[in-house]
Amino acid sequence: MKWNNRIVRTMAIAAAGGLVLTGCGAEEEPTGGEPGTDASSEVEIAFIPGVIGDEFYITMECGIQEAAEAAGATVNVQGPRQFDPTLQKPIIDSVVASQPDILLVAPTDVTAMQAPLEAAAEAGTKVVLVDTTVEDPSFAVSRIASDNIGGGAAAFEAIKEQNPKGGQVLVVGLTPGISTTDARTEGFAKAAEADSDFEYLGVEYSDNDPAQAAQIVTAALQANPDIVGIFAVNLFAAEGTATGVRQAGASEDVTVVGFDAGPAQVQQLEEGIVQALIAQEPRTIGQLGVEQGLAALNDETVKEEIQTGFTIITQENLDGEEGDAAYQSSC
Repeated sequence: MKWNNRIVRTMAIAAAGGLVLTGCGAEEEPTGGEPGTDASSEVEIAFIPGVIGDEFYITMECGIQEAAEAAGATVNVQGPRQFDPTLQKPIIDSVVASQPDILLVAPTDVTAMQAPLEAAAEAGTKVVLVDTTVEDPSFAVSRIASDNIGGGAAAFEAIKEQNPKGGQVLVVGLTPGISTTDARTEGFAKAAEADSDFEYLGVEYSDNDPAQAAQIVTAALQANPDIVGIFAVNLFAAEGTATGVRQAGASEDVTVVGFDAGPAQVQQLEEGIVQALIAQEPRTIGQLGVEQGLAALNDETVKEEIQTGFTIITQENLDGEEGDAAYQSSC
């Protein structure tokens, strides 16, 4: 069955140890308004990603660096080497102590990161939550993330398109308590459970470890030979899922849809191991994060919540406009 070449985009706005990375260039224009520039040469921006080395956050940093450079601001980037709140918290505490003007941060846990980030806001730093969030984000000047529930639903539709007769489907998750991946799982589960032709087997957590994801998939395929599709909620889960399917010799029978589109995932798409990728817009998230932080700093209008869209990349459209949504490993 041929895939539909399409780009799905949404923009909904609600009114209501570490490593320092080098600067990045960028190509894409932000979708938000022009940031304020009052005293921008004195503005210090800190960016704390969920994990260092993830192409999603590298691409986001490229957008941050570009927007900051345009405004004359400086950027300091530090992040944990694993997606782990116990590793991220001391980095946040250290950065907050340096009193940056703006903090762009992707919290690694909705509960554990609540108090440290509230402390940053209370100290006078303008906090912008990018990608992930916390239980009560009211202290943040803006929250910017993909439409993760919609992305999860789109992943199910991609599997359904390849398997119209139905079958069993599985989610390979990251770890409970991460707002974005929880939302992707929710969107997929609701879509799957609403279709009587499919049996939703639930979610198995890989702790952001590709090797563990591969083991999960291998065991699941042995226990459930009727699995027709697997949704991997992030880059490392997708990498491990593809490995597990290949090791089980099930590449011809199982549709794998990955969320995120790093170089490894694009290669797997080209090789036919993964059949579709749900690409976010991390560069745009980064650009908008800088813009909203500067607007708050300059007492200008701030959008409290912004949802960015996503692009479905397949073998058929990889060489087209959709392929431009793939992530970067460097700027």
